[in-house]
Amino acid sequence: MKIVTGSFLLATLSSTAISSVQSFAFVGQLSGTSSSIINGISRQGVAISRDAVVKQSVSVNDYKNRSILQAAESGDGDEKESVVDFKDVGFVLLAGGTGSRMKANMPKQFLSLKGVPVLHHSLDLFLERLPASATANGKSGPSQVVLVMDPKYQPDYQPIVDKYEGRLAFANPGKERQGSVENGLNKLVELTGHLCEYVAVHDSARPLVTVEEINNVVRDAKEHGAAVLGVPCKATIKESEDGTLVLRTIPRERLWEVHTPQVIKIDTLKKGFVKVEEENIEVTDDVSIV
Repeated sequence: MKIVTGSFLLATLSSTAISSVQSFAFVGQLSGTSSSIINGISRQGVAISRDAVVKQSVSVNDYKNRSILQAAESGDGDEKESVVDFKDVGFVLLAGGTGSRMKANMPKQFLSLKGVPVLHHSLDLFLERLPASATANGKSGPSQVVLVMDPKYQPDYQPIVDKYEGRLAFANPGKERQGSVENGLNKLVELTGHLCEYVAVHDSARPLVTVEEINNVVRDAKEHGAAVLGVPCKATIKESEDGTLVLRTIPRERLWEVHTPQVIKIDTLKKGFVKVEEENIEVTDDVSIV
Protein backbone atom coordinates (compact mmCIF):
# COMPACT_ATOMS: atom_id res chain seq x y z
CA MET A 1 0.00 0.00 0.00
CA LYS A 2 1.31 3.46 -0.95
CA ILE A 3 1.35 6.21 1.67
CA VAL A 4 0.26 9.71 0.69
CA THR A 5 1.14 12.42 3.20
CA GLY A 6 -1.92 14.34 4.33
CA SER A 7 -2.45 17.71 5.97
CA PHE A 8 -4.27 18.25 9.24
CA LEU A 9 -6.01 21.27 10.75
CA LEU A 10 -4.08 21.81 13.96
CA ALA A 11 -5.51 25.13 15.05
CA THR A 12 -9.01 23.80 15.74
CA LEU A 13 -10.00 21.25 18.34
CA SER A 14 -13.60 20.44 17.49
CA SER A 15 -16.55 18.81 19.28
CA THR A 16 -16.92 17.85 22.90
CA ALA A 17 -16.50 14.32 24.24
CA ILE A 18 -15.95 13.37 27.85
CA SER A 19 -15.02 9.88 29.00
CA SER A 20 -14.89 8.65 32.58
CA VAL A 21 -11.53 8.77 34.31
CA GLN A 22 -10.01 5.40 35.15
CA SER A 23 -6.57 4.23 36.21
CA PHE A 24 -4.75 0.99 35.67
CA ALA A 25 -1.23 -0.41 35.29
CA PHE A 26 0.50 -2.18 32.44
CA VAL A 27 0.43 -5.96 32.75
CA GLY A 28 3.40 -8.31 32.67
CA GLN A 29 6.85 -6.99 33.33
CA LEU A 30 5.59 -3.43 33.67
CA SER A 31 3.08 -4.19 36.42
CA GLY A 32 3.39 -2.47 39.75
CA THR A 33 3.97 -5.79 41.51
CA SER A 34 7.35 -6.42 39.95
CA SER A 35 10.47 -4.50 39.05
CA SER A 36 11.64 -4.25 35.48
CA ILE A 37 14.97 -3.35 33.92
CA ILE A 38 14.63 -0.96 31.01
CA ASN A 39 17.77 0.58 29.48
CA GLY A 40 19.69 -0.73 32.47
CA ILE A 41 17.63 1.15 35.06
CA SER A 42 15.61 -0.68 37.70
CA ARG A 43 12.23 0.82 38.44
CA GLN A 44 8.68 -0.01 39.38
CA GLY A 45 6.25 -0.33 36.47
CA VAL A 46 4.70 2.60 34.63
CA ALA A 47 0.96 3.05 35.01
CA ILE A 48 -1.41 4.61 32.50
CA SER A 49 -4.14 6.88 33.84
CA ARG A 50 -7.04 7.08 31.43
CA ASP A 51 -7.83 10.78 31.06
CA ALA A 52 -11.00 12.45 29.90
CA VAL A 53 -10.99 13.67 26.32
CA VAL A 54 -12.36 17.21 26.38
CA LYS A 55 -12.04 19.24 23.20
CA GLN A 56 -12.97 22.86 22.60
CA SER A 57 -12.70 25.30 19.73
CA VAL A 58 -9.43 27.25 19.74
CA SER A 59 -9.48 30.72 18.20
CA VAL A 60 -6.16 32.02 16.97
CA ASN A 61 -6.16 35.61 18.21
CA ASP A 62 -3.41 38.10 18.89
CA TYR A 63 -1.41 37.28 21.99
CA LYS A 64 -2.71 39.64 24.69
CA ASN A 65 -2.46 40.08 28.45
CA ARG A 66 0.73 38.07 28.69
CA SER A 67 1.36 39.27 32.22
CA ILE A 68 -2.14 38.61 33.58
CA LEU A 69 -2.97 35.21 35.04
CA GLN A 70 -6.70 34.65 34.79
CA ALA A 71 -8.66 31.72 36.18
CA ALA A 72 -10.09 29.21 33.72
CA GLU A 73 -13.39 27.47 34.19
CA SER A 74 -12.72 24.28 36.07
CA GLY A 75 -15.40 21.72 35.36
CA ASP A 76 -13.53 19.22 37.54
CA GLY A 77 -16.61 17.92 39.36
CA ASP A 78 -16.61 16.20 42.73
CA GLU A 79 -13.09 15.08 43.64
CA LYS A 80 -13.21 14.86 47.45
CA GLU A 81 -12.58 11.14 47.51
CA SER A 82 -9.62 11.22 45.13
CA VAL A 83 -7.36 14.04 46.36
CA VAL A 84 -3.73 13.12 47.03
CA ASP A 85 -1.02 15.00 48.93
CA PHE A 86 1.33 16.97 46.69
CA LYS A 87 3.91 17.98 49.31
CA ASP A 88 6.51 15.66 47.72
CA VAL A 89 5.58 16.51 44.11
CA GLY A 90 7.08 19.28 42.00
CA PHE A 91 5.81 20.38 38.60
CA VAL A 92 7.78 21.23 35.46
CA LEU A 93 5.65 23.18 32.98
CA LEU A 94 7.12 23.19 29.48
CA ALA A 95 6.48 26.44 27.61
CA GLY A 96 9.66 26.74 25.57
CA GLY A 97 8.37 25.34 22.27
CA THR A 98 8.47 27.40 19.09
CA GLY A 99 5.31 25.97 17.51
CA SER A 100 7.17 24.97 14.34
CA ARG A 101 4.88 22.00 13.62
CA MET A 102 1.71 24.04 14.03
CA LYS A 103 2.85 26.72 11.55
CA ALA A 104 1.13 29.48 13.53
CA ASN A 105 2.42 33.04 13.82
CA MET A 106 3.40 32.44 17.45
CA PRO A 107 4.14 29.48 19.75
CA LYS A 108 0.90 27.60 20.44
CA GLN A 109 1.16 28.09 24.22
CA PHE A 110 0.57 31.81 23.59
CA LEU A 111 -2.49 31.43 21.36
CA SER A 112 -5.77 32.56 22.86
CA LEU A 113 -8.16 30.03 24.39
CA LYS A 114 -11.30 31.36 26.08
CA GLY A 115 -9.85 34.85 26.17
CA VAL A 116 -6.43 34.09 27.68
CA PRO A 117 -3.23 32.48 26.37
CA VAL A 118 -3.27 28.68 26.40
CA LEU A 119 -0.38 28.67 28.90
CA HIS A 120 -2.47 30.53 31.49
CA HIS A 121 -4.89 27.64 31.83
CA SER A 122 -2.05 25.41 33.06
CA LEU A 123 -0.65 28.12 35.32
CA ASP A 124 -4.09 28.60 36.85
CA LEU A 125 -4.45 24.84 37.32
CA PHE A 126 -1.12 24.33 39.10
CA LEU A 127 -1.00 27.59 41.07
CA GLU A 128 -4.67 28.10 41.96
CA ARG A 129 -7.11 25.23 41.40
CA LEU A 130 -4.88 22.31 42.39
CA PRO A 131 -3.62 23.93 45.64
CA ALA A 132 -7.18 25.05 46.49
CA SER A 133 -8.49 21.52 45.98
CA ALA A 134 -5.71 20.01 48.09
CA THR A 135 -6.13 22.54 50.91
CA ALA A 136 -9.90 22.08 50.97
CA ASN A 137 -9.33 18.36 51.53
CA GLY A 138 -6.66 18.73 54.21
CA LYS A 139 -3.73 18.02 51.86
CA SER A 140 -0.71 20.00 50.68
CA GLY A 141 -0.50 21.59 47.25
CA PRO A 142 2.48 21.31 44.87
CA SER A 143 5.81 22.27 46.44
CA GLN A 144 7.12 24.12 43.40
CA VAL A 145 6.25 24.86 39.78
CA VAL A 146 9.11 25.44 37.33
CA LEU A 147 8.15 27.27 34.14
CA VAL A 148 10.49 26.36 31.29
CA MET A 149 10.32 29.34 28.96
CA ASP A 150 12.39 31.12 26.31
CA PRO A 151 14.26 34.02 28.01
CA LYS A 152 12.76 36.52 25.55
CA TYR A 153 9.29 35.87 27.01
CA GLN A 154 10.35 35.72 30.65
CA PRO A 155 10.11 39.50 31.30
CA ASP A 156 6.43 39.37 30.28
CA TYR A 157 5.80 36.67 32.87
CA GLN A 158 7.98 38.10 35.65
CA PRO A 159 4.94 39.73 37.34
CA ILE A 160 3.32 36.30 37.64
CA VAL A 161 6.52 34.79 39.06
CA ASP A 162 6.66 37.67 41.54
CA LYS A 163 3.03 37.10 42.52
CA TYR A 164 3.76 33.45 43.31
CA GLU A 165 7.18 34.01 44.85
CA GLY A 166 8.54 30.81 46.33
CA ARG A 167 6.11 28.69 44.31
CA LEU A 168 6.96 29.58 40.69
CA ALA A 169 10.36 29.97 39.02
CA PHE A 170 11.85 30.11 35.52
CA ALA A 171 14.17 27.67 33.77
CA ASN A 172 15.55 28.06 30.26
CA PRO A 173 14.62 25.55 27.54
CA GLY A 174 17.04 23.11 25.94
CA LYS A 175 17.53 22.47 22.24
CA GLU A 176 14.99 19.63 22.32
CA ARG A 177 12.22 18.57 24.68
CA GLN A 178 14.40 16.27 26.77
CA GLY A 179 16.85 19.12 27.31
CA SER A 180 14.02 21.36 28.50
CA VAL A 181 12.78 18.67 30.87
CA GLU A 182 16.28 18.17 32.26
CA ASN A 183 16.76 21.92 32.77
CA GLY A 184 13.41 22.14 34.52
CA LEU A 185 14.21 19.14 36.70
CA ASN A 186 17.59 20.58 37.70
CA LYS A 187 15.95 23.87 38.69
CA LEU A 188 13.31 21.99 40.68
CA VAL A 189 15.97 20.04 42.60
CA GLU A 190 17.96 23.25 43.15
CA LEU A 191 14.94 24.97 44.69
CA THR A 192 13.46 22.11 46.72
CA GLY A 193 16.43 19.90 47.59
CA HIS A 194 15.15 16.56 48.84
CA LEU A 195 11.64 17.85 49.54
CA CYS A 196 10.27 16.51 46.25
CA GLU A 197 10.39 12.79 45.51
CA TYR A 198 8.35 13.02 42.31
CA VAL A 199 8.25 15.36 39.33
CA ALA A 200 5.20 15.90 37.13
CA VAL A 201 6.10 17.13 33.64
CA HIS A 202 3.35 18.88 31.70
CA ASP A 203 3.16 20.43 28.23
CA SER A 204 1.69 23.93 28.44
CA ALA A 205 0.02 23.38 25.06
CA ARG A 206 -2.32 20.87 26.76
CA PRO A 207 -4.70 23.20 28.64
CA LEU A 208 -7.66 20.88 29.23
CA VAL A 209 -6.31 18.54 31.90
CA THR A 210 -8.35 18.54 35.11
CA VAL A 211 -7.64 18.46 38.84
CA GLU A 212 -9.14 14.98 39.01
CA GLU A 213 -6.84 13.65 36.27
CA ILE A 214 -3.77 15.07 37.99
CA ASN A 215 -4.78 13.44 41.25
CA ASN A 216 -5.21 10.13 39.43
CA VAL A 217 -1.86 10.19 37.65
CA VAL A 218 0.06 11.28 40.78
CA ARG A 219 -1.62 8.58 42.84
CA ASP A 220 -0.66 5.97 40.23
CA ALA A 221 2.93 7.23 40.13
CA LYS A 222 3.22 6.92 43.90
CA GLU A 223 1.98 3.34 43.64
CA HIS A 224 4.00 2.22 40.61
CA GLY A 225 6.98 4.62 40.46
CA ALA A 226 5.88 6.31 37.23
CA ALA A 227 2.58 7.08 35.52
CA VAL A 228 1.22 8.88 32.47
CA LEU A 229 -2.13 10.15 31.31
CA GLY A 230 -3.36 8.43 28.18
CA VAL A 231 -6.35 7.55 26.02
CA PRO A 232 -6.87 4.51 23.79
CA CYS A 233 -5.63 5.06 20.25
CA LYS A 234 -8.60 5.56 17.93
CA ALA A 235 -6.80 5.98 14.62
CA THR A 236 -5.54 3.05 12.53
CA ILE A 237 -1.73 2.95 12.70
CA LYS A 238 0.41 1.74 9.79
CA GLU A 239 4.10 0.86 10.02
CA SER A 240 6.44 1.96 7.23
CA GLU A 241 10.23 1.99 6.95
CA ASP A 242 10.52 4.82 4.44
CA GLY A 243 7.15 6.57 4.57
CA THR A 244 6.31 5.25 1.12
CA LEU A 245 5.05 1.68 1.48
CA VAL A 246 3.04 0.13 4.29
CA LEU A 247 4.65 -2.87 5.99
CA ARG A 248 1.81 -3.77 8.33
CA THR A 249 -1.13 -2.52 10.34
CA ILE A 250 -0.44 -2.36 14.08
CA PRO A 251 -3.35 -3.63 16.22
CA ARG A 252 -4.67 -0.54 17.96
CA GLU A 253 -6.24 -2.51 20.81
CA ARG A 254 -2.85 -2.38 22.55
CA LEU A 255 -1.93 1.19 21.58
CA TRP A 256 -2.32 4.26 23.77
CA GLU A 257 -1.96 7.94 22.97
CA VAL A 258 0.16 9.39 25.75
CA HIS A 259 -0.70 12.80 27.17
CA THR A 260 0.70 14.83 30.07
CA PRO A 261 1.37 15.23 32.97
CA GLN A 262 3.85 12.39 33.12
CA VAL A 263 4.86 11.70 36.72
CA ILE A 264 8.01 9.89 37.77
CA LYS A 265 10.40 9.56 40.70
CA ILE A 266 13.06 12.25 40.43
CA ASP A 267 15.96 9.88 41.17
CA THR A 268 14.75 7.52 38.44
CA LEU A 269 14.45 10.32 35.88
CA LYS A 270 17.92 11.65 36.73
CA LYS A 271 19.40 8.19 36.15
CA GLY A 272 17.51 8.06 32.88
CA PHE A 273 19.05 11.31 31.69
CA VAL A 274 22.53 9.91 32.39
CA LYS A 275 21.70 6.85 30.30
CA VAL A 276 20.28 8.98 27.48
CA GLU A 277 23.45 11.07 27.36
CA GLU A 278 25.75 8.06 27.46
CA GLU A 279 23.94 6.31 24.61
CA ASN A 280 23.04 9.48 22.66
CA ILE A 281 19.34 8.59 22.68
CA GLU A 282 16.61 11.02 21.62
CA VAL A 283 13.20 10.53 23.23
CA THR A 284 9.84 12.26 22.76
CA ASP A 285 8.30 11.62 26.16
CA ASP A 286 9.57 11.45 29.71
CA VAL A 287 8.77 7.94 30.89
CA SER A 288 10.49 6.44 27.83
CA ILE A 289 13.75 7.83 29.21
CA VAL A 290 13.63 5.17 31.89
